[in-house]
Amino acid sequence: MLFRSLRPVLACRYGRLGVGCGKQYPRHYGSQANISKDTIDLYRQQYVRDSWTNLTPKVLSHLDRNLHLKRHHPLSIVREKIVKYFYGAYLSPRGNPLFSVYDNLSPVVSVEQNFDHLLIPENHPSRAKSDCYYVNKDYLLRAHTTAHQVELIQAGLDNFLIVGDVYRRDEIDATHYPVFHQLDAVRIVHQDKLFERNPELKILETRFKTHLANGRPDTGTSSPLADCIDQHKQPCHTLEAVKLTEHEMKKLLVGLVQKFFGENIEYRWVDAYFPFTQPSWELEIFFNGNWLEILGCGITRNEILERAGVHNSIAFAFGLGLERLAMILFDIPDIRLFWSTDSGFLNQFRDDRIVKYRPVSLYPQCSNDLSFWLPEGMSADQFSLNDFYDTVRTVGGDIIEQVTLIDRFTHPKSGKSSLCFRIVYRHMERTLTQAEVNAVHSKIGAELVEAYNVVVR
Repeated sequence: MLFRSLRPVLACRYGRLGVGCGKQYPRHYGSQANISKDTIDLYRQQYVRDSWTNLTPKVLSHLDRNLHLKRHHPLSIVREKIVKYFYGAYLSPRGNPLFSVYDNLSPVVSVEQNFDHLLIPENHPSRAKSDCYYVNKDYLLRAHTTAHQVELIQAGLDNFLIVGDVYRRDEIDATHYPVFHQLDAVRIVHQDKLFERNPELKILETRFKTHLANGRPDTGTSSPLADCIDQHKQPCHTLEAVKLTEHEMKKLLVGLVQKFFGENIEYRWVDAYFPFTQPSWELEIFFNGNWLEILGCGITRNEILERAGVHNSIAFAFGLGLERLAMILFDIPDIRLFWSTDSGFLNQFRDDRIVKYRPVSLYPQCSNDLSFWLPEGMSADQFSLNDFYDTVRTVGGDIIEQVTLIDRFTHPKSGKSSLCFRIVYRHMERTLTQAEVNAVHSKIGAELVEAYNVVVR
């Protein structure tokens, strides 16, 4: 999972699943997304539409693009280098890589997988319909690759990487896109391995007793959320176990960063909060005069391991966004470029090396403002900005470079509220005419009127 703040082997060989390694997970097939009035067909599975369904044709068109698996693509280059690093970092006594890789799991997951299994509270804003793409009330397009962690742990895996596309309703600018890619890693260490030379030491505190009460392991406290904020350790873990695991994890991740940015890169650890790890950190590097967040990580909540059937063990996990890392490494200025099929873009990376992106051409921007009155009785705060962004994306596609809310106004007499947005248009591969932009702009306005009963000013 991208361990992004939530304000938001079955693989016998690298990159393939379920081939002669015991229990098998089916590959997902071409999306063939079919949407009728009552149902949605995704990956040979039919889902009933309901009031939570908010998938858009624009988002569905990105299913199965799998940029992280495309040869000579910047995202695939970054993925391959991370996997190669992990393959070399952990080897079995026979010299085989310990980590297995899952890079082709279906992006359709249950609400349980995406939230409940990761201890994300029911009232957490990341669950909102305005933040995620829901198939229906029970299923959604995964908002992070962490959604697959528990199922893989339950399958008996101790060391694995998950790579894939994730989907979030978000703002529109050069660094945000409704589809992006994440890489997650989990490593579980059992009692006999962690303290192989000191068997008298333990992972769990002796006073800690695990029992399932109402389906929830007892952590010995009345407030699991409060425990998660504590950066010292989880109540169940001994200090020795936490410090050893933390040291191993941080050494591993600093080595990964140095692999990309050189041994002399300046870095720092920043305390963070994630529902599924405690303690938690973000790793930042000093790059081109700025501190940049590279990844998030932490000690996995013991409750997650217990629920997955893993006992007397400790684990760490980390996650990063492939686009974020690739934009820094390749000096790519706009996240939309990753989706380009232009040979002038793709041919720059045919050597599978980290090279600086050279703009094919700088096409001019066109910007138009769009203002509208909200329906009677609706305030500006009640209107979902992400609903607006989705409408803009659906109509305008990838010629939308940025959308900015530039004005909120409430009429002093009528009490009606209005919003004004500035929409910046730019094609990545050719110059747009103002006539083209005006036509798209008018369609966006018409769609807003029909969908949200607004009045364009």
